[in-house]
Amino acid sequence: MSDLTDPDVESFLLLLAARRSPRTVDAYRRDLAAFAATIDGRIGETTTEEIEAWLAAMRADGRAPATIARRLAAVRAYLRHLTLMGTRSDNPAASIAGPRRARTVPRTLSPAEAERLVETAGGTSPRAMRDRALVELLYGAGLRVSEAIGLVKASVDLDQRIVRVVGKGSKERLVPLGRPAADAVRRYMALGRPHLDRRHRPDLFLNARGGALTRAGAFLILRRLADRAGLEPGRVHPHLLRHSFATHLLEGGADLRSVQEMLGHADVGTTERYTHVSDRHRREAYFRAHPHARRRGERTPDAR
Repeated sequence: MSDLTDPDVESFLLLLAARRSPRTVDAYRRDLAAFAATIDGRIGETTTEEIEAWLAAMRADGRAPATIARRLAAVRAYLRHLTLMGTRSDNPAASIAGPRRARTVPRTLSPAEAERLVETAGGTSPRAMRDRALVELLYGAGLRVSEAIGLVKASVDLDQRIVRVVGKGSKERLVPLGRPAADAVRRYMALGRPHLDRRHRPDLFLNARGGALTRAGAFLILRRLADRAGLEPGRVHPHLLRHSFATHLLEGGADLRSVQEMLGHADVGTTERYTHVSDRHRREAYFRAHPHARRRGERTPDAR
């Protein structure tokens, strides 16, 4: 049967919607439906053996470890919800170990590439000023794209150079703005946004028709700017700027806890991924620059 019509599943998703984004709720719905399609009864009546058989089938089908882990997490969360509600006494997924996911090191732009991208977002048209403000906030404040397009005019305090961000789980944080970012936002709000604001919306970032800028719109803006900046368009996306923000802060000497707070990470372990990028960059710089680090026989470009 399909658990999409199961009232217990719908109740779980409704509770989830109160603290998670619509995209996350949709992902849970899809993952639960995928499991429901493989069993005869309801998910709430499943067994450890059924879950393990499902995982084995996904591995046999060549599903990525990240996909398997995400789907297992959805089923585990739902069953945990049922135990908390007293619907069942145990969680058959609790003892099942998911696949180990490789710890990926975030990709970043170099400081020079980031600066080139920002400088490319110049111009005097309303949309050009909007694009510059958007890029400055994504890179200068490390915002997620959902956070950036979710800003309203009142979110930015230009006098104090602070942006009030509502992040994951509706948690609010204050992120400082550098002077270039504050200047770009001030210019956009004073000279660019009034020409786009045809519907009197509170959103900070507007599209050409006066509606709120969407995620897809933000992605397209960055790809267009990347192409003009001589960067690979397919490589440049909003989260790359967030990765670059964190990495460049740590390389510049910022402490890990401060970066964690600015990024809005609940777990400092998530922020620690960026120290690996910083370490890698430092090692590369060392091997490029130190005479004793180079292989025997190698010469510096300006060696005579």
